[in-house]
Amino acid sequence: MEQSATIEKPTDIKKDLLLLYQMLLIRRFEEKAAEQYTKAKIRGFLHLYIGEEAVAVGVTQALNDDDNVLGTYREHGHALARGIDADVIMAEMYGKQEGCSKGRGGSMHLFDTSKNFYGGNAIVCGHLSMAVGMALASKKQKKSTIACCFFGEGAAAEGEFHEAMNLAALWQVPVLFVCENNLYAMGTAIKYTHANIDLEKKGAAYGIESTSVDGMNLMNVMAAANTAVRKVRSSGKPYLLVCNTYRFRAHSMFDAELYRDKKEVEEWKKRDPIPQFEEYLLQQKLITPDEIKEMEHKTEKKIQIAVDFAEAGTWEPIEELTKFVYSELRT
Repeated sequence: MEQSATIEKPTDIKKDLLLLYQMLLIRRFEEKAAEQYTKAKIRGFLHLYIGEEAVAVGVTQALNDDDNVLGTYREHGHALARGIDADVIMAEMYGKQEGCSKGRGGSMHLFDTSKNFYGGNAIVCGHLSMAVGMALASKKQKKSTIACCFFGEGAAAEGEFHEAMNLAALWQVPVLFVCENNLYAMGTAIKYTHANIDLEKKGAAYGIESTSVDGMNLMNVMAAANTAVRKVRSSGKPYLLVCNTYRFRAHSMFDAELYRDKKEVEEWKKRDPIPQFEEYLLQQKLITPDEIKEMEHKTEKKIQIAVDFAEAGTWEPIEELTKFVYSELRT
């Protein structure tokens, strides 16, 4: 697959450390979520983002606070990168009222309007048309905001992907489509679901500027995302960014993962985005080994606080079962 060759080196030391902290926070959050799931503290479906951290962090850093962000059901990383607190995300996954969706959404439906984060969408590809609608609204209202839509390569095989791309190009709306190509969708290799596995070429069919990037390299993702966002914002036109990445864990906690070789997974782990970025920071003398250890400790402490917050949370009273479900009719 063709990759974007541009590498933009971060120059802001504080920003560098924040980016590393965000990736570590996502990794530790997901590991703890898996642990709590095995204890039946978290129920339902659970899709982990481990291995893909560079995409969420690298793309989100290019966005403004008032931009709209939409994600798939593998959205914990996007939510954390967007600034939603780990406490309320964990509480949501526990089903507690203190969660960001008041405990009614769970793992797949994280939602926070204060962060302009609109899911967590469980239907594959269902949110692409929503992103186009949000972008159209921004255009109609003459706002400078854009819509950023994360989705997997499995969604790119759906009819709605083509409908959304077509309308985005037809209406010329400011939407950034970010395809997180982790090669296996739910459990089928990309070569069996896409006639052309160079997914960035799908954008050309609609006249949408597109590129692909190594999604395991934070700096590469940042460079590509910064360029993409700048173009969308200045032109008001859609853009397709394909981030070629890999999930280290199974599709979900229910997945027996019989469709890929364990040796392949181990090979991809050698390209883990977190050690890669840590090594860059060490080489540039922007961080020390002791500071990395300190940051690890900080993230672990933060995750434990999130678990404690969720454990202490409250269940919704049964008498409120129909709240937000039925609308009161007034005469």
